[in-house]
Amino acid sequence: MTAGPDFRIEGRLYRQGIWPVAGVDEVGRGPLAGPVAAAAVILDPKRLPRGLDDSKALTQKERETAFDRIMETAVAVGVAFVTPAEIDAMNIRQASLAAMVRAVSALSHAPAYALIDGSDPPRLSCPCRAIVKGDASTLSIAAASIIAKVARDAMMRRLSAVFPNYGFETNVGYAAPRHLDALRECGPSPAHRLSFSPLRDR
Repeated sequence: MTAGPDFRIEGRLYRQGIWPVAGVDEVGRGPLAGPVAAAAVILDPKRLPRGLDDSKALTQKERETAFDRIMETAVAVGVAFVTPAEIDAMNIRQASLAAMVRAVSALSHAPAYALIDGSDPPRLSCPCRAIVKGDASTLSIAAASIIAKVARDAMMRRLSAVFPNYGFETNVGYAAPRHLDALRECGPSPAHRLSFSPLRDR
């Protein structure tokens, strides 16, 4: 069993006088519908929330409980979305980077340093470090992954009320059988990414 994410990198920066440090992550690169979401989180070193992990390793209930703990204890949280139309206009990589930039800009405290999940960091106004699988190893990034996932899932539930045929409340925009059947029967909605296959092949 692997250890969960820890606060070692953030703690080292804090002791060096580099603070605040934001963890940044995005979710929703792969779905056929809905936005890309990103979150930036500055945790309080004296009030670290328990039970955090990579959002993909948690159940929905665990994510929502962790979301509440993060919101109660964090110094600052920023959330941002890039719409399907923007994704089509700029491509998914640029949309993911743009979402992360917007999330950092949405923080109430400007970070002195940012820790980014992955190997492809956005251009920020502060120094940053990309960490592959950072959501599983670094507590601030894990917190950002949870915030982004819960926020995006909530957005998809709202979209399911507007476009009920596609099952967004359960598939959150991914290519599940019901979703693909609805696309064949009804065509795409305004929530769909027309640059993604199979939509671009229509």
